[in-house]
Amino acid sequence: MDTDAVLDLIREVAEKVINPRFRALSSEQVDEKGPGDLVTVADKESERLLTRFLVDAYPEAVVLGEEAYAARPELLEEFQSAEHAFTVDPVDGTKNFVKGSPDHAVMVAEVRAGETVRSWIWQPQHELAYVAEVGAGAWRNGERLTRPTPAAEPADWRGVTSRWRWLGRSLGDLEPLKLTWVCCGVDYPKLVEGEADFVVYGRANPWDHAPGSLLLSEAGGYAGTHDGRPYRPTDPLEVHERPAGLLAAADRATYEHVVPLL
Repeated sequence: MDTDAVLDLIREVAEKVINPRFRALSSEQVDEKGPGDLVTVADKESERLLTRFLVDAYPEAVVLGEEAYAARPELLEEFQSAEHAFTVDPVDGTKNFVKGSPDHAVMVAEVRAGETVRSWIWQPQHELAYVAEVGAGAWRNGERLTRPTPAAEPADWRGVTSRWRWLGRSLGDLEPLKLTWVCCGVDYPKLVEGEADFVVYGRANPWDHAPGSLLLSEAGGYAGTHDGRPYRPTDPLEVHERPAGLLAAADRATYEHVVPLL
């Protein structure tokens, strides 16, 4: 499937099973996978549809969906060893979706030999489509994106984090960290568009970060681990029995300045 066809598919699925549930969910349509980890009927149905379409188009590929992984964790190992795979985050920002916030997204990424090669982020309530392809750039609704140059002084950078216990913490001479948009499918576009200069994540789940990290890199930014390695979607989810962290930054120089401060 070409890039536009996949985007059309994502939009179609969102229109069919996500948008009708926005601000219309009943309590029976919302569950918890764990304490505070919400899942809705929209997550489940959209992931099933997207997975079915991708498997039909690419029968040899492994499709790693967030909800499929929750039901069958061994799927992650299949994804990490696959030559060709996809990640699917059916409703990224589920808490926002449940609360009625428009800051949620559908995300898909294509991975070959461990590297993300194409990605799609669709924000249905904002009607914004972010698409990236290795070597072909990052795009928003057909407009090419280039990450603005950060301020010359690090003290002027805006850092955000999804780690609640890090909120308000200062890293060296940098401003205290503020909260992200609580949705990777919004965080990465905001970072690319210059509304933040770096984002500190405590976890690096591939369905959360494969799409946005490619958008970021194709726009001139950089994503790497807390221990200084370039981010790859097939990285282990834990390092030394702790969740693997990720730092997404406006450019490589910003990353190199911030990462020793974590």
